[in-house]
Amino acid sequence: MKLWSGRFSKSTDAAVDDFNSSIRFDMRMYKQDIKGSIAHASMLGKQGIIPKEDAELIVKTLGEILTDIENGKVEFLVDAEDIHMNIEKILTDRIGDAGKRLHTGRSRNDQVALDIRMYIKDEICEIRAMVISLMEAILKLASENTDTIMPGYTHLQKAQPITFAHHVMAYFEMLRRDIGRLDDTFKRTNICPLGSGALAATTYPLDREYVADALGFDGVTANSLDGVSDRDFALELMSTLSIMMMHLSRFCEELILWSSHEFSFVEMDDAYSTGSSIMPQKKNPDVAELIRGKTGRVYGDLMSLLTTMKGIPLAYNKDMQEDKEPVFDAIDTVKLCIPVFCSMILTMKIKKGTMLRGAKGGFTNATDAADYLVKKGLPFREAHAVVGKMVAYALEKGKALDEFSMDEFKTCSDIFEDDVYDAISMDTCVNGRNIIGGPAKEMVKTAIENGKKFVESIK
Repeated sequence: MKLWSGRFSKSTDAAVDDFNSSIRFDMRMYKQDIKGSIAHASMLGKQGIIPKEDAELIVKTLGEILTDIENGKVEFLVDAEDIHMNIEKILTDRIGDAGKRLHTGRSRNDQVALDIRMYIKDEICEIRAMVISLMEAILKLASENTDTIMPGYTHLQKAQPITFAHHVMAYFEMLRRDIGRLDDTFKRTNICPLGSGALAATTYPLDREYVADALGFDGVTANSLDGVSDRDFALELMSTLSIMMMHLSRFCEELILWSSHEFSFVEMDDAYSTGSSIMPQKKNPDVAELIRGKTGRVYGDLMSLLTTMKGIPLAYNKDMQEDKEPVFDAIDTVKLCIPVFCSMILTMKIKKGTMLRGAKGGFTNATDAADYLVKKGLPFREAHAVVGKMVAYALEKGKALDEFSMDEFKTCSDIFEDDVYDAISMDTCVNGRNIIGGPAKEMVKTAIENGKKFVESIK
């Protein structure tokens, strides 16, 4: 018999039981549900709403149920619908009428809102630790490659020389923002909805602040309707995870390109590559491709819940049962991707010589040639035109700018002197950009040290 069956004259159809039940996926919130119930029962006893000895028995038995679940001694039932009613049924089976008092002053509406908030808080902490590990991996890569010159790109066309350290530190900055978004999401999630009831609170003298404090929340929700119907925090988490996956996907896209024969900037470790069933020469960057592909999955999770929530009137509606699966899937996907991505980048081979040759090709020092003329007194637009003609000439002759003879330089502009060769060398092009945020070695080393301090400050 269902715990809510009093108003009904017959049982629900078996197919409806299966359709309506959420236990197959919300069972993962058993720990949060029990912790929330322990805090609620303690408060009921403290307030004299239920006998203190019943509250103590409930708390004790819930602790035993938690242990039994974690030891695999509990089987959840589909016809009990969800994790909340499964736990309550197990409790009542064990201690009888005392267990029936647990739900006093509480609805499944505010109970599930509590559970999902607690679950998300726990998962944010786990994901945050994974992101920190990835940031440390990037700092290691950067520290080892402050002298590794490579071409920087715009429009996927060679633009200016940078270092591999400077390039990967861009992703460090993205992850720094991801950490900020996770922390902000945690703050808005960390508000306790218990006490909102089904939608209109309760006539019992609940001590909401006591429960919130016992469960580690910063405070309580201010409106009972909003308390049970708000899923902004879940949407915010999935938005944050979508942005984070976008960052991983962009990095993966570059690694996929760089590991191709055409680039040959990196080689993925055999342990993070796969072969072909028909082409024996193949070494495919499947790990990077899968992470790139799974990004779309997390986006889909976000859009799923946004679409579910967009037309729901206040307060709780059964549609909101659909909040958990996309949240769980997004979390699971991110937690699957980050560790393997971290190991993948730490084991890949950086082909420094190929990167340097790539920087030397494609006239990546053309801007520096123009800047050389400007520093000699030529207006930038005129300098730009001079170097543009030099590039056209170089393409015709099949040579690089630093391969020009002095006579060829002089033909383009009398301003050029012998010091131009040093001015447009790869080292000068990189290290001359010695301002905050630039690719110069000293600036990148400072950025790395600041990054290490940041990571230590957020652990």
